[in-house]
Amino acid sequence: MTAPTGDVIELSGFNVMRLTKPTLMPHQPLLTESRDLCGDVLNRLNDAEIARTPGLGNFPLGNLLTLPQNFGNIFLGETFSSYISVHNDSSQLCKEITLKADLQTGSQRLSLSSVSSQPIPELQPDHSIDDVIHHEVKELGTHILVCAVSYMLTSGERMQFRKFFKFQVLKPLDVKTKFYNAENVKDVPLITLQSDEVYLEAQIQNITPGPIYMEHVSLDPSQQYTALELNSKDGKFDHPVFGIMDCLSPNDTRQYLYCLTPRQELYADTRLLKGVTNIGKLDIVWKTTMGERGRLQTSQLQRVAPGYGDIRLTVESVPDTIALESTFDIVCRITNCCERTMDLTLVLQNITQSSGLLWCGVSGRQLGKLPQNESLDITLSLIAVIPGLQTISGLRLTDNFLKRTYEHDEISQIFVVSSHT
Repeated sequence: MTAPTGDVIELSGFNVMRLTKPTLMPHQPLLTESRDLCGDVLNRLNDAEIARTPGLGNFPLGNLLTLPQNFGNIFLGETFSSYISVHNDSSQLCKEITLKADLQTGSQRLSLSSVSSQPIPELQPDHSIDDVIHHEVKELGTHILVCAVSYMLTSGERMQFRKFFKFQVLKPLDVKTKFYNAENVKDVPLITLQSDEVYLEAQIQNITPGPIYMEHVSLDPSQQYTALELNSKDGKFDHPVFGIMDCLSPNDTRQYLYCLTPRQELYADTRLLKGVTNIGKLDIVWKTTMGERGRLQTSQLQRVAPGYGDIRLTVESVPDTIALESTFDIVCRITNCCERTMDLTLVLQNITQSSGLLWCGVSGRQLGKLPQNESLDITLSLIAVIPGLQTISGLRLTDNFLKRTYEHDEISQIFVVSSHT
C-alpha cells in the first residue's frame, strides 16, 4: 500500500510528491480510575477513540493507517519514489509537451523520467500527464530533484519552466570492521588456528530513529579468499545466533563474524600472499517496520598484510590434548620468504625450567639449503612435564650464510592433563 505524501510543490498545475509507506496510527489513552472526578467521561472518550484497537484499549498503536504529514527521512540504500503530475489548468490546447526529471547528486546527474523522451503531441484542457520515478539512493548528502516541463501554445509560442526539490540523504547504519590475523591470536585454549586465516568482525549499528529488521548480512569475498560465515548455531544457516527475527532497535549494535582463508593458488608464491590486502565487501539488506527495503554495500574492505620477514614458520599439525609425562610430535613448516637461498640450522632451546614442555631430540641439526619461495616440513618431538595449558616456544633457526638467528616463540598451545582420557 503506497500513497503520495510529503511536501507538495504546486505551480500552475505542476505537482511533485514523494511516495512513501503509511504508518500505524498511534493511540494514547488517558488512564483513569472510576473514583476520579472525570473518570467516567475520559473512559467514554477512550472507548469512542477512532484509533483504539478493539479488545486492546490501552495498546499504544491502532489498527488504522495514517499518512505522514511531512517529507520524512531518506536513508542511504533506500529507494526514493516520487509522483509527478502536469495538469493543463487552462482552456487552451497544449502541444509537444516534454517532461523531464533529473536527480542531481554531489557527483553526477541522473535522468529518472520513465515517460518517452519524444514530445507528447497534445494535452487537452483539464487533462494531465503523470509519471512515477524510482531511484535507489547510493550517495549521502544533498540531492536535488530537477523537474522541467516545456510545451507549445496554439499560437506557436514555446513555454517552459523548471522546479527544484531539495532533500538530504542520511546514513542509516554505522559499520565498523576489525581484522584479526590467526597467527596473532593468542591465549585461545584448545583451538588450533591456521596462521593464514583472517577473521573479520563487523559491527553494525542502527542510527535511524526507528527499529529495522536485518534481513540479510553477508560477506562477498575478493577473488583471493574464500569466506565462512560464523553467525549461525551448529553451522546451520537456518539457525542464526540472533534468532529468526533479527530486529535492531535504534542505537543497537550487532556483531557479525567471518573467517577468510586464502585460495590455494596464493601459496605458490609467498609474495602474492604478503600482498593480499583486499578482503571483500559487506552486503547488508534490511526492512523498515512497514516493509520498505533498504540495501547497503560497503566499499572494498582492506587490511594491513602481516609481515613474515625472511623466514615464516607455521605449525601444520599439533594435538589438542596430551597426557602428562608423555611425548608427542608436531609438524612445522618452514618457508623461505626472502629472495635468496638460505642454509638453515635448527636449534631447540628449553627456555626456562618452569616450562611445561621440553624438547626431545637433537639440537643444532643441519636442515640444508632452502631455495626462495619454497617450504620444508619437519617433525619435532616434545614431552609434557607440567599439567595445564602450555605454550610451545624455544625454536631457533640460524641462517649460516649471514650468521643471523630467527627466534620463534609461542608458536602453538596444547593442554596437558594428568591422565589421558
